Amino acid sequence: MSAASLLLTDPQPQWRLPSRGRAGMWCLIAAETGIFSIFVVAYLFYIGKSVTGPAPAAVLELPIFTSICLLSSSATIHWAGKALAQGRMRTFQLWWFVTIALGLIFLSGTAREWHRLIYEHGLTVSTNLFGTTYYSMVGLHAFHVTFGLLALCIVMTFTLLGKVKQEHSERTEILSLYWHFVDAIWVVVFTVVYIVGA
Repeated sequence: MSAASLLLTDPQPQWRLPSRGRAGMWCLIAAETGIFSIFVVAYLFYIGKSVTGPAPAAVLELPIFTSICLLSSSATIHWAGKALAQGRMRTFQLWWFVTIALGLIFLSGTAREWHRLIYEHGLTVSTNLFGTTYYSMVGLHAFHVTFGLLALCIVMTFTLLGKVKQEHSERTEILSLYWHFVDAIWVVVFTVVYIVGA
């Protein structure tokens, strides 16, 4: 067998640039990771340095249920993306809606926790160093969840209007990268705030 025939039967796959949307999302994720890293380092640096109460161990409760909901939403948005890529619109709509619902459950849990901390324990952003760093880091994450939910709701609205088709699967996959990032960041925030810092 000649070298020419080998080249014809075993072509090398062509390398292509990633889509602008995917590259842009990875750049956004890299920048946001840097921002979250600063907040995590600040939180760790100030652990135990508050001269007044309340302390984390006295007021924080593990948000197990809401954390499970948020982390489960990574699976549901993945399943939604797979369904859209295969053209199964009803399944896509179902899993996309479940993802939104799980995100809303998480946000409502965060709101309930803040209400309890503020009105039952008097912990505000200006109470002590713990309050400042806690609300800054958890609030930053909640903001990102809120932004992600708005984007998911926009996609859901277009889906219900019949504007989202199978050919849009890459765009929803790019959005799901952001959602996976938000979930991954919560693992770090949960570990730092509720386990290491408590």
